[in-house]
Amino acid sequence: MSMIGQTIAHYTITEKIGQGGMGEVYRARDTKLNRDVALKVLPENFARDTQRMARFQREAQMLASLNHINIGSIYGFEDAGETKALVLELIEGPTLTERLKKGSLPLDQALCYAIEIADALDKAHRQGVVHRDLKPGNIMLAKSGAKLVDFGLAKLKATEANQENLSALPTEQADLTAEGSILGTVQYMAPEQLEGKQADVRTDIFAFGSVLYEMLTGRRAFEGESQASLISAIMSSEPRPVSELQSMSPVILDRIAKRCLEKDPDERWQTAKDLTAELRWVAERDPQAELPETRSRFQRSRERWAWGVAVVTTIVAITFVATRIDRAPVNSSTTQFVLNPPEEATFSYWVRASPVVSPDGRHVAFSAIDSAGERIWVRSLDSLQARPLDGTDGGEVLFWSPDGRSIGFNADGVLRRIDVSGGLPQTLVEQLAIGGTWNKEGVVLFSPMWGPVHRVRSGGNNSDPLTTLDPSRHEIAHFHPQFLPDGEHFLFYVHSREAEHRGTYVSSLAAPETALLVLQGAIA
Repeated sequence: MSMIGQTIAHYTITEKIGQGGMGEVYRARDTKLNRDVALKVLPENFARDTQRMARFQREAQMLASLNHINIGSIYGFEDAGETKALVLELIEGPTLTERLKKGSLPLDQALCYAIEIADALDKAHRQGVVHRDLKPGNIMLAKSGAKLVDFGLAKLKATEANQENLSALPTEQADLTAEGSILGTVQYMAPEQLEGKQADVRTDIFAFGSVLYEMLTGRRAFEGESQASLISAIMSSEPRPVSELQSMSPVILDRIAKRCLEKDPDERWQTAKDLTAELRWVAERDPQAELPETRSRFQRSRERWAWGVAVVTTIVAITFVATRIDRAPVNSSTTQFVLNPPEEATFSYWVRASPVVSPDGRHVAFSAIDSAGERIWVRSLDSLQARPLDGTDGGEVLFWSPDGRSIGFNADGVLRRIDVSGGLPQTLVEQLAIGGTWNKEGVVLFSPMWGPVHRVRSGGNNSDPLTTLDPSRHEIAHFHPQFLPDGEHFLFYVHSREAEHRGTYVSSLAAPETALLVLQGAIA
């Protein structure tokens, strides 16, 4: 029977907008607050079960505590005699499922949505809520960003051994959290769910990996002609790397997606917080990716503009300081050339693998992808041919030694060096690098993912922090160190939680004190 035109409490139903296992969903008018909401009317057999209704109400109260911009809000619960309904935020926009019918998302948009979804999961997990049915159909794409909805299969984790189990679910049969039960949508289920084992936050992370893969490639991570073959694929097969299907996708996204989709929960990302941080790190270093934040579009535009100005002013600052430190006359000349990718290869999309010219100006190193994968190539500027360096698969963050005989690079979270003449790479330190620089004394400075600038010898050794984060300025990272011509002083960029403290600073190996050179916050 149609409910259009009926009234539940002070909500007048205007149209039906959806239906699922939890009941029918309607658009309704809140006559008290004069706004539109979504009403999810619960099935009658569910509404007549007093015990299940009481438990569901407690769960609804917990879900109402998930106050996050990327989680659909629950406004209330209405009990109108035989009719029970949830009052939900009305989200205007398509589901991710509907958007994916058009194919994969642009990289920057996929990253933006991925960060928003992961951050929403982090909020839910911190409140003890495991979604258990994360899929494109439960992600709404509103103007304000992605919205995670439909926690109908959510499980509330007990925080104490004797705490009452509130995780029985309203639309399933009794004891829905016991081992042996299978809940959710098979396409996005983790192996442990398919085996009927208990779900935890890592179960959501597996489903997130499937969603991320689909956004980036336009294809599902696992395929099967039947439910049995699909389950078999999830349990035993590995999806093709994202970069094989989308050549412009940075290789690091292969690693992020792969780690989400590990069969063993212990091998996955252990928290959505770490996953969100990794995705933000990727997006912050992708000039086309816009980070999802609550700032206005105008504020985001100003900050991106300020970052660009900061880069330009840093280059100017390097030139200015260099002319003060080393005034020796030099012969000036201009060289113009076009750098094309090697035959049957393409340049790496990832900005961290951008071309770098050797100190003597005779060679250029860059990352390119051919049938053998992504690796480092070197080309002499007086030649049209480039040659690959074996053992540099996935090489990024390229920087030359002062004599132009070696290249430093990062791959798989390890900082390495390799001689241009050939040979195997040598590990400098097992740390991820965001920027690197090398002086004539064999000292290599690099930026880890977060924290101060680190120092390591070019022969390979344990690194030690060189700069110190200033808590009074809310500093969280020192990025992109760059030696000046004397090999003693260096520049680096300070990233702070507060814009007024972000800028380019100068320091030296002998004296760790820093001096401000360019303040970005003054521009922003």
